[in-house]
Amino acid sequence: MDKHFKSVLAVSIAFVLGCGFNSMAISNCTINSIAVVDIPKIVAQSSQVKNLKAEHDKKKADMVQFMNKAKSEIDAQTDVNKKKTIAQKYEKELAAKREAASKDYAKKLAQIDKDITAVIVKQAKTMGYDMVLAKNSVLFGGDNITDTIIKNIK
Repeated sequence: MDKHFKSVLAVSIAFVLGCGFNSMAISNCTINSIAVVDIPKIVAQSSQVKNLKAEHDKKKADMVQFMNKAKSEIDAQTDVNKKKTIAQKYEKELAAKREAASKDYAKKLAQIDKDITAVIVKQAKTMGYDMVLAKNSVLFGGDNITDTIIKNIK
C-alpha cells in the first residue's frame, strides 16, 4: 500500500507540474495581429496603374497607326520585290517597338507593385499589425485595412 501511495503521489505531482508548465507556455504565447488587404481593389484604385494603362493604350494606338501607314505604303508599291523589302523593314520595326513597349510596361508594372507593397507594409506597421495577408487567401478573420491602404496609394 505504501508503494501504491508513493506511485500515485509521484504521478499526481508530475501531472500538477505538467499543467503548470503548460499554462506558463500558453501565457507566454503572443497572438499576432493580422490584417487582410484586397489587392485587386487596391490595384484598381491606384492612379499609377491607371496612368500606366492609359500610356499602354496610347502606345497600342500608335502601333495601329504605324501598321496602317506601313500597309498603305506597301499597297502603294507596284514592284513585288520592293513590296517584300518594305514589308520586312516594317515587320522588324514593329517587332522592335513591341519588344520595347513590353519591356517598358513590365518594368513600370514591377515598380508599381514595389510601391504598393511598400505602402501596405508601412501602413500595417504604423497600425501595429504583425502580418498582412491577401484577402482572397483568407477564409475568416483578420482586420480588413484595404480602404486605409487605398487612401495612401498614389
